Amino acid sequence: MQEIGLVQLFEDHRDKLELSWEVALGTNRRIVLKESGNYGADVVGHMNLIHPERLQVIGPAEVTWLNRISSSQFAHQVGALVAAQPPALIVADNLPVPDTLQQICQDTQTPLLTSAKPCSAVIDLLRIYLSRRLADTTSAHGVFMDVLGMGVLITGDSGVGKSELALELISRGHGLVADDVVELARIAPTTIEGRCPGMLQDYLEVRGLGLLNIRTIFGETASRRKMKLKLIVYLQKPVSGTDAPRLPLDAQTQEILGVPIRKVVIPVAAGRNLAVLLEAAVRNTILQLRGIDSMQEFISRQQKALVLDEDL
Repeated sequence: MQEIGLVQLFEDHRDKLELSWEVALGTNRRIVLKESGNYGADVVGHMNLIHPERLQVIGPAEVTWLNRISSSQFAHQVGALVAAQPPALIVADNLPVPDTLQQICQDTQTPLLTSAKPCSAVIDLLRIYLSRRLADTTSAHGVFMDVLGMGVLITGDSGVGKSELALELISRGHGLVADDVVELARIAPTTIEGRCPGMLQDYLEVRGLGLLNIRTIFGETASRRKMKLKLIVYLQKPVSGTDAPRLPLDAQTQEILGVPIRKVVIPVAAGRNLAVLLEAAVRNTILQLRGIDSMQEFISRQQKALVLDEDL
């Protein structure tokens, strides 16, 4: 169960959303994502009596409705809402806070915030923020790279040459996200985002050379803050007595946080240019994402040739 404090959210968005804390200042209620697989939309939204556990955002439509109903209905509806102890109520669009609403929040010590930003902007920004902060997370061992604009996780056994491959890719103009430990978070139903732990930011460990500060050696463009994971490349050590398949007919995937990620296995052998092979794998994956599958095209061509031979 992931959660974040209201004070942290307020400090992170005080300037962006022009927030002011009107009632119950400093009350650090928790914003909780109770079920795995849920996202920002489940913890923030327009004022909703059916989902009182959400962060409630009040815009012009809600204020118009509150001002239109009778005082007894107002007290009953809002009283039921705050009784469920939502993390906070946010009155957006720089609207004046109805006196009754402010009094109820004061009596129950329910945090009440105001924002000068439009209601839709407040909800959209907080949903994105909370989706990232409350996302399912895990960590992976490997090197995470930006190769041709695609997030690529290079994995393999220790000593197989992951860092050396990453260094060559960086020298070819690609970017480093993280080395050794990669923090992965599912920020959307089918999207995994990878980041580098703060302690390891910009550093790459290469056997024999030690720790290299990639940003210092190669410049600002050699380092990335985050990327969406689209491809896993597994460097496979040669095993005596076995040969890697020349034509892997079935597309491989690996599940991370419940999301299937495309996977390519590259056998490691003396004389193989792994950087070129990885770039080719990335280019081929980009084509596949666009609906162009070279293997399937070849199989179709072969089947057509067989049909023609039978006709002859």
